[in-house]
Formats: sequence, C-alpha cells, structure tokens
Amino acid sequence: MPDWRASLSLTFAHAHGRTQLARALHEGPLRVQRPFYPEGEQGPCHVYVLHPPAGVVSGDRLTLDAQLAPATSALLTTPGATKLYRARAARAGHTVTDASVLQRFEVAAGAVLEWLPQETIVYDGARARLTTHVALADGASYAGWEILCLGRPAAGERFTQGWLGSELTLARAGRLCLFERGMYAGGDPVLSAPWGLAGQPVLATFVVAAAAAEASWVTAVRDEVSPLAHEGLLAVTLVRGVVVIRYRGASTREARSLFEAALAVLRPCYAGRAAVHPRIWST
Repeated sequence: MPDWRASLSLTFAHAHGRTQLARALHEGPLRVQRPFYPEGEQGPCHVYVLHPPAGVVSGDRLTLDAQLAPATSALLTTPGATKLYRARAARAGHTVTDASVLQRFEVAAGAVLEWLPQETIVYDGARARLTTHVALADGASYAGWEILCLGRPAAGERFTQGWLGSELTLARAGRLCLFERGMYAGGDPVLSAPWGLAGQPVLATFVVAAAAAEASWVTAVRDEVSPLAHEGLLAVTLVRGVVVIRYRGASTREARSLFEAALAVLRPCYAGRAAVHPRIWST
C-alpha cells in the first residue's frame, strides 16, 4: 500500500469588504470545500478541511498551512474525527515509517484564526506525531484545540502498544509564548498513574492567545464552564498571555462540549463576537 503525501496551503485576504479565501493549493487527498459565511458577510470565513481517506497510516505525511493577512478572520474545522490507524507490520525489504500530521499557522496583525477540528482517535498500535506551529504578529489572535482519544474505549480497546508524539509551539512577534511536547507510549505507566492520565483515555488542550488576554477570562471559564465537567477534570490557567484549558477524562463528547462552552465565554473577548458553531458540526 503506497504512503500518502498530502498538503494544503490556504491564504486568506481582505477583499470586497470581507475575508476571502484567496488561494488554496493542494497536493494529494487534502482539500477544502467552498468558503461559508454563516455569521454574515462581515464575519469570519468558515472553511472545512477535507481528508477523503479519513485515516492516517504508516508513512503518511499530512501538512496544513494557513496564512492570514491583516484584519482577516477565519475559522477552520474538519467534518469528522481524524483516525490514526495501527502501524503496518514491517516486511522483508521494507522499512515502516511513522505517520505525521503537521499544521503551520501564520496570523498577521489584527487577524483572528480559529482552528477547531473534531477529535483525533489514536488506534492501539499507531505510531504517529502531531505537530502544530503558530506564529502570531503583534495584535493577532488565535484560538485552537486538540482533542485526543488514546485507543477506542467504546470498542473496549485500550492503548497498549505504539506511540503518539504531540507538540505545540506558539510564538508572538518571534517571542516564544508556549511550548508543549508530549510522548504517550502504549502501556506506559503514565497512562494509568494518578499523576498522569489516571487511566482516562481522553486528553485535550484548548489555547486562546489574544492581543490582551486577561486573568478575568480565566476566572470566567472557571466559574461558568468548570462546574459542567462530570466525567473528567478541567483546568484553566494563564501562561504568558495565553489562556490554556486542559481536559482529562473518559469522553471526547464531554471534552468537546466543555470546549464549546469555553468558546462561548471567550470568543466575545478575543474576537468581539458571539460563538457560532460551524454547520458541519450538526450533520
């Protein structure tokens, strides 16, 4: 089976009074539908990133790039969950390479980018790396989440072998604001230890970096969203001007629900408008 090499490069510009998808260059099975404006012509440009194979296997390389010009606004999401499948077994004369998903975002002054994909399901035996780089100019804003499920608990599958590497880098005007790196090996004690994942299969992170993030935003999320958590734990902090929300629990559905509630609280703060869910989330 051949490895997939897929890339998608998106450029957003301001023209005719609204944010427009000025360019969409793709190679391989990674594309977009037409832009949508569910929040009105003056609102963000909503774009759905499509990966027709739906899953990522050994050797696959997926790269998503997005560049936002000054004063533009875009919301990117996916139509369904991303699946990181079990790595292929090595064969004589063939080297099995790991899978990788790379996301690179550049946001100019006064622009707002929201990267709100649906969950990523990591199959038992998968070997993959997820990397996200965010470069913000002064005055730019970014909101993005990553919801990971290790194994398929609904099918009785735990994450007992393989590994997942995850990395997030966020910088503003060349200054590092947030750098996180995680390595999760199947069967590792960290998956079950109380100081680790405590046997919970879902871990998720939601970050909001705005021109002037305030401690009051953290207080609002703690007061309005944290009490809604029942199957997992939610933690909210402010790190170098970045609001960081973390979830650990048993349910991707709860993680999504809590993050959407946090989005409703924070979006008026960083974007000056109420949260509007992409229509694809309701299908």
